[in-house]
Amino acid sequence: MSKETVEVLVEGGKATPAPPLGPSLAPLKINVGEVVAQINDKTKSFGGMQVPVKVIVDTETKKYTISVGTPPVSSMLRKELNAQKLATVDENKQRKLAGDLPFDAIVRISKSKEDSLGGTTMKEKVKQVLGTCVSCGVTVDGKDPKVVTKEIDEGVYDSKMHF
Repeated sequence: MSKETVEVLVEGGKATPAPPLGPSLAPLKINVGEVVAQINDKTKSFGGMQVPVKVIVDTETKKYTISVGTPPVSSMLRKELNAQKLATVDENKQRKLAGDLPFDAIVRISKSKEDSLGGTTMKEKVKQVLGTCVSCGVTVDGKDPKVVTKEIDEGVYDSKMHF
């Protein structure tokens, strides 16, 4: 029983048979339209975000399973901010921040990504999301995410992390 796996990033609810999905699935001789419809159904709740999808095809029976991951943290931050882009650099080569989020939004993202983030405690997972905030130019409660990380280590946010 031979299996082929096709991994792609699709916009939630908007997969199409066009590249990269269609050309990857067509050689496996399965109904691409049917697969696309199922992917769109499974990812519609992630509208506006890029979602990792795996299509695992049994090449003998042509049966397949679709596995949908959670969007990258950067996509979730962008959606929380209602922003098209995250941090940008202006014409004077100055970094322009993407926006500010409340700490509760960072905890919510950490919980939704709980299974795929490293770390064993919620504190570690929240700090990992804060690291992405640094890269993406997102402040938290008006503070640099590095400051918030230090405050987490000091126990300032323990009551907000709902252990």
